[in-house]
This record gives sequence, structure tokens and C-alpha cells, in this order.
Amino acid sequence: MKKVVITFGLISGVLIFCFVFVVVGLCENGILSWDRSELAGYTSMVIALSLIFFGIKSYRDNYGNGRVTFWKGVQIGLLISLIASVFYFAGGEAYIAVNPGFTDRFFEKYTQNYTEKMKAEGKSQEEIDKTVKEMRDMVKMMENPFLRFAIFVMEILPVGIIITFISAAILRRKEVLPAAAG
Repeated sequence: MKKVVITFGLISGVLIFCFVFVVVGLCENGILSWDRSELAGYTSMVIALSLIFFGIKSYRDNYGNGRVTFWKGVQIGLLISLIASVFYFAGGEAYIAVNPGFTDRFFEKYTQNYTEKMKAEGKSQEEIDKTVKEMRDMVKMMENPFLRFAIFVMEILPVGIIITFISAAILRRKEVLPAAAG
């Protein structure tokens, strides 16, 4: 199991690490709109975390004699998700490191975009000011690397958990995508 988890976790992790650079870079350079950036981010997570399915299948076919229990599949998927989560955080940290001032620019653009939406929705200036203050407080909290790590993990791990449960449920049935005879 260890080999499968490490192999598929690393592949998934490298993919999500690269996707961080692509999505954030496109967004920061104005190629990808702020409205589409969240969709692109979660789509990239789903693509990278699809390796959970293939990891569970690999374990079933190569080590489980064509069978894997639901809970063994969950165990494999969660471990792959954890590895990918660490790479997701590392990708964010690396992007910040090679793009000095990114965090300030990001939160400034994000705040501007969000307040424009609030104004368009007819929110009062008092509500807008309160929201801007909350955003600035969050930026200060993000200076703590442990809290930043927790936030990154809370973004990606639920996606991994969902994919894990779906994959484990599907692949526990040996008739689904059986191993090639040979």
C-alpha cells in the first residue's frame, strides 16, 4: 500500500503544485478573471486528485487480487489526499516566494473585486467597510504559517475526501474496471 500511496500521492502533488502556478499566474496577469479563478482552482484540484481513483484501482489490481474493501480504498485515498495537500501548500508558498509582494497585490485586487460586487448588490457603505476590515484582519492572520497551512488544507482536503469516498465506493466492486488478464 505504501508504494501506491507514495507514487500516486507524489504524482497528484506535483500536478497540484504546477496548477497553483498556472491558475494563480493567469489570474494575477489578468488572463483569468477573478470570477473564474475559483472555478479554475477547484477544477485543477479535481484533476490532480483524480489520481486517488487510479491509486485505489492500482492497489486493487496489483496488491488486492482484484479486490479492495471500501475502507481500504478510503485509507489509500485519504493518504494520497494528504500528500497532495502538502504539495498544494508548498505550491502556494513557492509562488509567494518567487513573486514578492504577491500576497498584498492579491488581497488588494480581491478586496476591490469583492467590494465592487457588494456595491452592485446595493450593500451599504457600512457593510462594505465592515467586510473590508474583516478581509484585512484575515490577511494579518495569514502571516502565521501554521494558520496558512491549515487554510490551504481546508481548501483542498474536502475535495480529496469526496473523491476518495466516490472512488472507494465504485472500486470495491471487482466488476468495475477489472484488471487486464494476462
